Amino acid sequence: MRIVWVLVVLAAIGGWMHFRGDREPTLHPDDPRVATGDDRIVMMAAEWCGYCRKQQKAFELANVRYRILDVDTPEGDRAMQALGARGVPTTVIGQEVVYGYNTAELKEKLTPLGYRVF
Repeated sequence: MRIVWVLVVLAAIGGWMHFRGDREPTLHPDDPRVATGDDRIVMMAAEWCGYCRKQQKAFELANVRYRILDVDTPEGDRAMQALGARGVPTTVIGQEVVYGYNTAELKEKLTPLGYRVF
């Protein structure tokens, strides 16, 4: 029974230390959110991705200012790993991440920035 109590106490202490709200989460240096601030946009894409091309076309028609990061380059691969993303397109809008070609979520995140997309 003592072992159970010791494990419960250790788990509680570990949980408290991990989830304390007094610190901002630190981003990995390769995470694109480090450079996006509150309103910059980075789209992680690949040349072979049809949805990436569709999203790029929509962004260009709406005059969205964004940066493309090719996931087939070392920098793009590190950024994808830092975000934990597994597919493209992955779009970083300020500090928000939109996974996939999700037009509703992209519209929701881009409208406050003055862009009319989708």
